[in-house]
Parts: sequence; C-alpha cells; structure tokens
Amino acid sequence: MSSANPLMPQQATILDITEETPDIKTLRVVGKDGLPFDFMPGQCAMLSVPPVGEAIFSITSSPTCRECLEFSIKNVGNVSNALHCLVPGQQIGIRGPYGNGFPVDQMKGKDLLFIGGGIGLAPLRSLISYCFAHREDYGHIDIVYGARSPADLIRKSEVRESWAEQPDTSVYLTVDAEFPDWDGHVGFVPTYVSELAFKPEGKIAITCGPPIMIKFVLQALDKLGFSADQVITTLEMRMKCGVGKCGRCNLGSVYVCKDGPVFSLEELNALPAEY
Repeated sequence: MSSANPLMPQQATILDITEETPDIKTLRVVGKDGLPFDFMPGQCAMLSVPPVGEAIFSITSSPTCRECLEFSIKNVGNVSNALHCLVPGQQIGIRGPYGNGFPVDQMKGKDLLFIGGGIGLAPLRSLISYCFAHREDYGHIDIVYGARSPADLIRKSEVRESWAEQPDTSVYLTVDAEFPDWDGHVGFVPTYVSELAFKPEGKIAITCGPPIMIKFVLQALDKLGFSADQVITTLEMRMKCGVGKCGRCNLGSVYVCKDGPVFSLEELNALPAEY
C-alpha cells in the first residue's frame, strides 16, 4: 500500500544485490508488509539513503513479480554511490510510484520492437517481463540490446537464455567495437536497427538508452517508415520531487515526473525541443 503522503518515504529492506557491471548493481527491495506499492511498467520510484539524499530510478521488475521491487542502478552520483555501498539487510527509504508507465493496453495485438542501450534496458525489462507474463496479448517480440562492451551488458544470462527462449521472440545483441571473446554483432545500436530493417506494419517500437542513442534510433526508425505514433520512448530529465511541484522537469506545460516519463514520439514532437 502506498503512503498517504506521496512525499513521505516508506521503509524498505534490501533483500540482495547483484553486480551487473563494474558500475551497475541491481537491488531487490521489499517493504515492511511486502511490496511498498502497486505500479505499472515504466513507472519510477524515489530511493533515499539518509543523510545522503534521494534520487529517482526506474523500476526494473515487472508488476507481475509480487516478491520484491528491483532497481538496476548506475553509479553516477552521491545517492547512487551510497546505494552501491549498501549490503543486504540494510534499509532505505522508498516512495512512489511516479509517472505514467507504458501504454500496455494500447500495445495489445501489436508486434513489439524493443531497442535498448546500456542501463536503458532497466525500464524496458519491466515492460518486456510484463509482456512475457501476458504473452497471449502481444504479437512477435524483437529485442535489440547493445552496450559499449560485453562487460557493460546487463542481465546477460536472462537476455541470452530466458528471453531468447520465449515463444515468437527474437533477440539481437551488439557491442560498439571488437572485443576478445565476443563473437556477436559489432556496431552501434541505431546502425544495427537499420541493418535489421524491421518492417513497421503492425509494430510498435519502444526505445530507451542514452540520449544520443535515442536520437539516432529515432532517425533510423523514421527511415524504416515508422510513424511518430508507432514509436515510444522515455525521458528522465532533472526529475526531483516526483509530483510536479518543484518544476525542475517541466517541458512547456508538461512535467516529466508525472506526465511522463513515457511519451510517444508524436507527443514529443509537440513539446519544446529542450529534451
């Protein structure tokens, strides 16, 4: 159950921690009475480490997982560094969920193309796992995932084995440059998407990753014939309060923390070009 006050963190306990890459760890957390709140794929939560502070992170696990919440966190600042220093059994604060989530009902009956880069797989993983749990609702699933190096790919065994073995699903992995012992595809994600030449008919593309990757993925999808209403992405710019009060994440009349972070390209095209 969510706290009555959306700005008041609940107490949560870290169940375990997985080191995904040298700078990314996945934390599995649970509230005092189970899940701290219900959520949908694509939504976020604020994690706090007193007295360091708090920061917003995408929920990596699927709503269909009722055991815990998962967060894949890249060490990029004070709060993420503090979270990386914790161990199982320690407690943190958590509040949420925030944001609009992915339009899972609008996507029903469609083929889905997921395009992720680096830590951008985190919010996509929540949606991908949700779609697998409701497999009959969605068509063919393609997953394109890449990173700078093999060491920077997260959830490698899950992506290569569990996801690749799902029915009517294709997985494509790539890294930016040649590396010893890597026998997979080499090249940037947007270029790989162009090479794979996905057909837009009956398909929805969902992409998440570094802003520069998203920029060129959107260009690649446009050249392949995807219309703006067939493309979904996420923004995570300057979110602070989570409820649209502090004004740090506004784009025109839109607040990313409550009106996003999920937007169709059609919606983004109507916003000021600040993102």
